[in-house]
Formats: sequence, C-alpha cells, structure tokens
Amino acid sequence: MGQTGVQEPEHGIEGLTIGDVAARAGVAETTIYRRWGNRMALIAEAITELAAVENPAPDTGALRTDLRVLAEQVSHLIARPGIARLVGTTIALSVDPEVDASCRRFWNERFEKSSQIITRAIERGELPEHVDPREVLETLSAPLYFRLLVGEKPIDDAFVARCIDDTLTLHGQP
Repeated sequence: MGQTGVQEPEHGIEGLTIGDVAARAGVAETTIYRRWGNRMALIAEAITELAAVENPAPDTGALRTDLRVLAEQVSHLIARPGIARLVGTTIALSVDPEVDASCRRFWNERFEKSSQIITRAIERGELPEHVDPREVLETLSAPLYFRLLVGEKPIDDAFVARCIDDTLTLHGQP
C-alpha cells in the first residue's frame, strides 16, 4: 500500500474488478456500484485521489519553478506501472458516456487544482492577465502525455525544460 492508502491491485489496474474492491472493502458489490456506477469511475476517483495527495499544486514563488515541479509530478505519475495502458484504454473507451464523464471529472479536477499556479503567476506579473490557466497547463502537460503514449524517447530533464520553455514562450511571459 502506498503512502496515500491507495493500493494497486496484484494484477494491475486493468485487472481490477468491482468484486475485488468490494471484497477488500468488506461490502457488497452493489455498494460499490451505487457509489461509483462503474469500474472506470472508481478507477478515475482513485487516480484523482492519488494525484491530489501525492502531487499538491506547487507554490515555489516563481512560475518557472512551479512549472518544473508540476511537470516532474506529472512525469512521475505517468511513469507508474500500468498508467500508459490505463490512459490508452481510457481513450479507447471514452466513447462510453460514463467513461467519458469520469475522464472529464478527473481532468477538470486536476486543471482546477493546478490553475492556482497560473493565477498566482498572473498576480505576480509573470504572465499577462489575459492568459487562460487551463491553456497554459495543457501546453505544459500535452507533450508529456504524447511522449508517454507514442514517443520512443524518455521524459528526461532536457525534455521537461523544453516543455517549460515552450509553454512560457507561447503564453507570453513578460
């Protein structure tokens, strides 16, 4: 069991069943279904909790270092075993309205929590007032996920630095 109390199943996330969760929790499967509705909603909430607990929004006092910490958090999270398969599977299953809704909730919560980094940077004058926090965060994180899903190169320090530079250039660091 990890520091957050979130335990990865013995057979990976893709092998997780509602029955497994119910058995570990000591409740009936119907209790799990009543609370989450489906397996993907349960997994999305568990990952949301994991991401929030292990990756609080950084506040270093400077945008560049906040973005570095955030990019490193994302990199470490997506490097976890099974995450690449989970992301790929989630994309493939997003035609299902319940899976899509779970994914949107996950991303909206992550962007909402992380947007305070951009809001503080705007208040400090590090970014123009018209900047959309979500767009800045998308610019930073999209290349990380792209490399995870289709890239053959690792997410290393040089790549993270380039993502930060590109983000700051695109969004007009004054």
